Amino acid sequence: MARLPHPRGETSERLLEELVRAPHHLPPGPAIGSSDPLRDEDLNLALYLSYELHYRGLAGVDDGWEWEPSLLALRRRLESRFEEALVETVGEPGPSAAPEEMDLALRAIADADDGPSLSTYIERYADLEQVMEFAVHRSTYQLKEADPHSWALPRLSGSPKAALVEIQADEYGGGRAERIHAELFSVTLEALGLDPTYGAYLDHVPGVTLATVNLMSLLGLHRRWRGAIVGHLALFEMTSSIPNRRYADGLRRLGLDERATGFFDEHVVADAVHENVAAVDLAGGLAREEPAVAPDILWGARALGAVEGSWSSHLLERWESGTTSLRVPLPAAVTS
Repeated sequence: MARLPHPRGETSERLLEELVRAPHHLPPGPAIGSSDPLRDEDLNLALYLSYELHYRGLAGVDDGWEWEPSLLALRRRLESRFEEALVETVGEPGPSAAPEEMDLALRAIADADDGPSLSTYIERYADLEQVMEFAVHRSTYQLKEADPHSWALPRLSGSPKAALVEIQADEYGGGRAERIHAELFSVTLEALGLDPTYGAYLDHVPGVTLATVNLMSLLGLHRRWRGAIVGHLALFEMTSSIPNRRYADGLRRLGLDERATGFFDEHVVADAVHENVAAVDLAGGLAREEPAVAPDILWGARALGAVEGSWSSHLLERWESGTTSLRVPLPAAVTS
């Protein structure tokens, strides 16, 4: 990350002030309250920053902060509010499906989404500025694509582990650096005239976008949520191929070439292959090996649907009202 973002409230301001110093004990802060934790700007930025210490770190921040107990205590308080909001939105993990029916149960969750389609809008109507905004939103995840789900690898064994390795190997380019999906997305950003630097647009994206990444980090980093991160990935793979075809077609409609569409074209093929592996071998296999976490698999899929649906609705509502979907608009020189 090239630089630290600007704070968005009391919690993120305090955290950013402390992180630029050498690791030390954080004094107890004020109570963390929010009427909408899945959209809250301050909560989601603070949580994103605390998770980023486990990924590539933060500019000018000592790596020793990663395991500072008082920072982990703050992160846990943030996570608690975030988890509470997820449970309020999608309910507690409930009855599960039989392992051999897990793919059908996941498909039912996907089919239950009857909201407006972001991918259809981009395919048919989006202008170049809106496509650029979409890419900026997605950069918070796509430039670290696969990493949150890879936290599950040491928590699995047997056939589910093998299935996850098969999926992740493709995500990481099959051993070819230039084919890593995160690298392909950086090419897309460059083709759109955007900055491909990791974390370049953190100030621009709203809390509802950060929440989509915070969900993956939460589920991936906690062993107790290993079933949920598997369900999250399975639904992601099962519902990705068609939207990515639409995104690619939308970019082609605007006259953009394969440098811009390559990332999306890759996912049309790769995720069609991954769909069965993720649903049957990974999710179904884990339900078979660990029946106790089977309810969490479907819960993780529902949680994905909730946060992605909220994010998609945000973009569409803003665009249809003629305003930017970003918290901080892109510079005029970039969008002209």
